[in-house]
Amino acid sequence: MAKGSKCGKFTFIDLFAGIGGMRIAFESAGGKCVYTNEWNKFSQKTYFDNFGDMPDGDITKVDANTIPDHDVLVAGFPCQPFSIAGVSKKNSLGRATGFEDKTQGTLFFDVCRIIKAKRPKAFMLENVKNLCSHDKGNTFKVIQESLDELDYDIFYKVLDGQNFVPQHRERILIVGFDRKKFKEPIDFKFDITPVEPKPVIKDILENKPDPKYTLSDKLWSYLQAYAAKHKAAGNGFGYGIAPLNGVSRTLSARYYKDGSEILIAQRNKNPRRLTPRECARLQGFPDTFKITVSDGQAYKQFGNSVVVPLMANVAKLIAKELSQHAK
Repeated sequence: MAKGSKCGKFTFIDLFAGIGGMRIAFESAGGKCVYTNEWNKFSQKTYFDNFGDMPDGDITKVDANTIPDHDVLVAGFPCQPFSIAGVSKKNSLGRATGFEDKTQGTLFFDVCRIIKAKRPKAFMLENVKNLCSHDKGNTFKVIQESLDELDYDIFYKVLDGQNFVPQHRERILIVGFDRKKFKEPIDFKFDITPVEPKPVIKDILENKPDPKYTLSDKLWSYLQAYAAKHKAAGNGFGYGIAPLNGVSRTLSARYYKDGSEILIAQRNKNPRRLTPRECARLQGFPDTFKITVSDGQAYKQFGNSVVVPLMANVAKLIAKELSQHAK
């Protein structure tokens, strides 16, 4: 459970916290973390080693009433298939289904029940861009309806991390404000302020990476053959050499397998994969962030994390609304 290490302008909780990217973002906006939840033991270790707080475990077993009061709920919840299509309660034969019927059995339900119990002034939810189109749009429709039924005004937008880091990474952000706690309707806009000059790959590279990150002849031959086979078949699959003066593909949790989606060219040598520190930089983590797990776990953790400066930008916008409009 997170104690919060400093006084803040507002309080927040960090759900599905991973290694704390959202915590860094919201602390930079003046927030104080009062509770954290993350079930993965390796991510818990990284979180504890960096923040001194051990996250709570399985969120499905947490009594929402035991969670401290907070101003903002933050959650990068996993996208699970919802069991039934999003049907408005007004059209369901007069029966009020509500979010509990629609989302029971998904982790989004746990986000909803905590919002219902604690009534934060605002929340920010993060997910993959494909959440919008999942199940022909029904999943996102359920999410919107469920949050609306909880009496929150909802705003959402797909944002690309490459405005802040040299990585093409699109994620949907959903921001909500409690209608009961604001004097007037909120007109929230995702007016992010991109970094200038725009970061490029060479900005995040280490000067002398360990030779162990260079691909073996066997793996490099395999990746080239695999790419050639799919290219001949008209598919776009294959490895990606990141342009030094451009941006990379999206870093994913599978990066630990072969690093093929983001490779760095080397003179007179096979390409190499990114080091864990370079992955941290690619997500906008500061170099003071401690990497205390194996390379394999580090690759998974950073691949599952968020672009910290982008989230910090949105966190500041939320904090501004809280200071201006909340009762």
